[in-house]
Amino acid sequence: ADLVLAALNMAIAQRRPSDVIHHSDQGSQYTSIAFGERCKAMGVRPSMGSVGDAYDNAMAESFFASLECELIDRRSFRTKAEARIALFSWIEGWYNPRRRHSALGYRSPITFERQEESAESQNLSNA
Repeated sequence: ADLVLAALNMAIAQRRPSDVIHHSDQGSQYTSIAFGERCKAMGVRPSMGSVGDAYDNAMAESFFASLECELIDRRSFRTKAEARIALFSWIEGWYNPRRRHSALGYRSPITFERQEESAESQNLSNA
């Protein structure tokens, strides 16, 4: 559960979101008491998919398929530290800021999020 807690902490610290729902599978790290308590403390509502239903979490399945195809299958890592650095670089340097996604209208996640936030704040100011 430590990795999941660290990822949740990083996401909350970097993005400072409000009214967040964290959707996951029913893995033991997500059903742990520590994860539930951290979600509660941070105002995050946990949501879990059905057991054994890949379609229930299609976006996560798509992410991991891309990760395998674009990073893991293309190289080997000598150490866990090297793999961690490569994974971080792939997510933060490529997948989130630059990789275009068909589900987001062929925009990167960061571009999509910024445009959605801009449209939302514009709607609030027009209300």
